[in-house]
Amino acid sequence: MHLPRELIEKEALKALDNKNKIVTDSFKNTISKLRDELKKSSIYNHRRMLVLSGGTPETQGVLAGYAIQRISKLLRSQGRSELSLLYMYHDEFDSSRIRKEAFRLYMKKFLAKKESGIQRIIDVYEKTDRYLGTTFDMLVLDLNDDFKPNDVGRLIEVVRGGGLIILLVPEWEEWDKKLTIFKQKLLVPGYNEPRHVFLSWVKKKLLESAGIIIFDIKENKPIKKPRRRHTLTNIPVPEDTDKKETYNTIFPKEVYETTLTKDQYNVVFLMEKLVQRPKKGRKTAIIVTSDRGRGKSCSLGIGLIGLAHALKKYKNRVRILVTAPSPTNVQSLFQLAIRTAEKLGHQIKEIRKEGNIIELKGPYYSIEYWEPIVIPKLRGDIVAVDEASGIHVPQLLRIYNSHDRIIFTATIHGYEGAGRGFSIRFLGALKEDKNLDLIQYEMHVPIRYGIGDPIEEWLYKTLLLDAEPAKLDEHDIKDIETRNLNYIKIEPYQLFTKENEEKLRQLFGIYVLAHYRNQPDDLGLLADAPHHIIRAIMTTSGKIVASLQIAVEGALDDNTTELLLRGNKIPGNIIPDRILKHVRIREMGNLRGYRIVRIATHPDVQSRGIGSFALKKLVEEAEKEGLDWVGSGFGVNYPLLKFWVKNNFLPIHMSPDRNPVSGEYTIIVLRPISKIAKEIFEISKRMFLKKVLKSLRDTYRDLEHDVALLIVKSLASPSLSTTINLDPISKDRLWIYAYGPMTYEALSDVMYDIALYYFLNKNNLPIKLNETKEYILLMKVLQGRSWEEIAKELKEKELKVMLMLKEVAQEFLFKIYGKTYESPIGLSLKDFRTDKK
Repeated sequence: MHLPRELIEKEALKALDNKNKIVTDSFKNTISKLRDELKKSSIYNHRRMLVLSGGTPETQGVLAGYAIQRISKLLRSQGRSELSLLYMYHDEFDSSRIRKEAFRLYMKKFLAKKESGIQRIIDVYEKTDRYLGTTFDMLVLDLNDDFKPNDVGRLIEVVRGGGLIILLVPEWEEWDKKLTIFKQKLLVPGYNEPRHVFLSWVKKKLLESAGIIIFDIKENKPIKKPRRRHTLTNIPVPEDTDKKETYNTIFPKEVYETTLTKDQYNVVFLMEKLVQRPKKGRKTAIIVTSDRGRGKSCSLGIGLIGLAHALKKYKNRVRILVTAPSPTNVQSLFQLAIRTAEKLGHQIKEIRKEGNIIELKGPYYSIEYWEPIVIPKLRGDIVAVDEASGIHVPQLLRIYNSHDRIIFTATIHGYEGAGRGFSIRFLGALKEDKNLDLIQYEMHVPIRYGIGDPIEEWLYKTLLLDAEPAKLDEHDIKDIETRNLNYIKIEPYQLFTKENEEKLRQLFGIYVLAHYRNQPDDLGLLADAPHHIIRAIMTTSGKIVASLQIAVEGALDDNTTELLLRGNKIPGNIIPDRILKHVRIREMGNLRGYRIVRIATHPDVQSRGIGSFALKKLVEEAEKEGLDWVGSGFGVNYPLLKFWVKNNFLPIHMSPDRNPVSGEYTIIVLRPISKIAKEIFEISKRMFLKKVLKSLRDTYRDLEHDVALLIVKSLASPSLSTTINLDPISKDRLWIYAYGPMTYEALSDVMYDIALYYFLNKNNLPIKLNETKEYILLMKVLQGRSWEEIAKELKEKELKVMLMLKEVAQEFLFKIYGKTYESPIGLSLKDFRTDKK
């Protein structure tokens, strides 16, 4: 039950009456020093941060209001006529509402008339996404009840150079142990208390970093006074880096006037290369990369309007397709597209879904957001892929193959993901395409603040946005080749310390480069989730070459098991949940195991057996600990599934839908250890094999043929034994198809029975088809794909594919019914009589 608004306002007004007592001389002195800091840093367009710790909610609100009042006066004196402020809080807590109300009323009562013109937005954290790509002079984050790394990472970046960020936090000594919303969501059955590691790490970084003042309200003194970095001599002045060059352009000058930096200007200019359609058989692709906050998305939005304007010369209606991991990623793109269109005098209609812009309709064009999985199925004049490093490589390649004019943007360092997959696998594939005109550009200049900004430096260090693996030398390579490697257990509270920070950066850096998507929340989860453990493979020099993040799952009580069987959800426990829901064996809930959340190898030494070595050691550990199973879940593709199958982890469940971002089905693999787990595993295998085979014509019709066949082959077992009894008519039809003129289409029902029989019993049968024939049997008979599609996939002629399926029928007749079997050309009624005498 929340306090009524009237009582909240009453508490806040009381605090305003005591303003002179709350705003002490010590605090005024601290703010004066903060003003001095902002004056000195303004030449470099750098930001500053003030952390207010402890005190009552009303006191924090009043002190934040006073700080904003003093800093807004400074910013106005520096020539900023229009100021903007964003205040974020949690409205589910009365204390947070009191804090917000005290701040709001302070701003209303004590700001002078010209200062009260500050554009103020007060909002809740659930709406953080709407502020991506926006810019403010001042930001207040109420972090008393929660510290969600993703939200902090996004919001800190909205403040422009010379601006101020205020963090409102609990008592300094108590903050670490605070049970925040983020920590509560990490709790799972059997684990009722989180680790309290991440906020200690945040505090340490606040104390270490330049440009940050921390004030203890209760003690009425600074915990940390202003500390400037050791040197600023190598940091360029913004005016020098922002200077734009002017080119002869196709896009109107109004388009270029919307850009803020030379980098943005250059990216928009490069997008003019997409106006001219490539010659038949050729493609044009632009790749734009940068760290966070350099204005990639904004540049894209500006340039897309330029393209729409230029393409109207060739088309009556221009269709531009936009995609990204999430609609939230492209809101700044759409905002800048709207701003640019308005400069050109266009009437724009916005179409929104769940608060996000998903389409702009202009006078002769549309700019449409679609999920990555949908883009290859659509036809557009231009395709823009924003935050491409957050999309899995196979899906990026599908998008690339489907269109001939594409622009990709990718973050090098940041929570959007900067996987090695994008920089090595995807870019590598593009560079090998001889029919591609590839243009690459890297942006360097921050769009909102100057290079060397200390707050950006704090954010990167705190959230490990620039973490990278260790540099390996010859000694390390030799250790890998000779398997002179150490399997180590790492406690998170040991890892997030000054002494082990380099190990943490190495471990997390491997995740950043190996996985296609990382977020700051992943770091918080690694630190504080009580059921997550960390393992690593090290060389003898102490360098990490493989990282493993593992969740302990299972050991559920009977009530929880019952809930899952009835279709309810519980936190964590992904593998027990899926097996209970789909295999329905109660005993699975009682078993305990390791789910491998992430396993990644150092990008410089992949495919050298390190991952297999790590799995072997983890299974050995699980056996010693008396666990029942080890498993994992991931977006399935052939190389990845092959790795797991090679290590005796076999698939037992697959999602019925593709992930809209990665475009992959999620599969669960398991390696049983205990006797009871092996029993459940054998039943799960049989059921899953039948389920996949019988679902290939429907649910999994678009499953990649190599993945489908690998699943089937990995699950085939001598214990899976059935018989096939074709009736006389089916047998005769099979003969006339195999050796005569009958077409497959007239016999698909019989071939379906044969295909099921073959794949369910392939280890028991005398028939041994080669892989090509197995692919044809699977794709044509079980998936129902067209001859043309199969021929294209297998790089064979259609006629040859048709004849090879006939050969399968011939081989089946020969091996199952014997080489003497011959059809009698038609049947007699006596073949059907049961009363034969």
